[in-house]
Amino acid sequence: MGGGVEFFARVDKRTGLAVILDALKWDQDGLVAVVTQDVTNKEVLGVAFSDRVALQKTFETGLMHYYSRSRKKLWLKGEESGHVQRLVELRVDCDGDALLAKVRQVKGNCHLGFRSCFSYKLVKTKSGALAVKEAGRKVFDPEKVYRKK
Repeated sequence: MGGGVEFFARVDKRTGLAVILDALKWDQDGLVAVVTQDVTNKEVLGVAFSDRVALQKTFETGLMHYYSRSRKKLWLKGEESGHVQRLVELRVDCDGDALLAKVRQVKGNCHLGFRSCFSYKLVKTKSGALAVKEAGRKVFDPEKVYRKK
């Protein structure tokens, strides 16, 4: 088993959001990684981080909230673009240090206009060198969606 008590054992048949939040393994900044997946086609849309407040807001509203590490604040996904994520199911990994959010994504997840943030793939060229190839699907024009700062 290694590494201590697993998430499910830390919850120990107790219920409630506070119990679950207490059982998660938060990093040194009070964050937990959240992988977001489209509930319909299983496409991985992105990875972000949530703190306790973001997860509480997610359950209060049904819309995904995160903690923006770059802006250092609570962030409702889609607050600028309107491309919200409606939570369908939230899963916790066995250690309790990562979450999988299954969502209904409105339009695109990526700030570059792609449906998914995982829109670049590594490929081998004919010479055997690694190269990066755009492989995602653009679903909106970010110039038209995000205001200039």
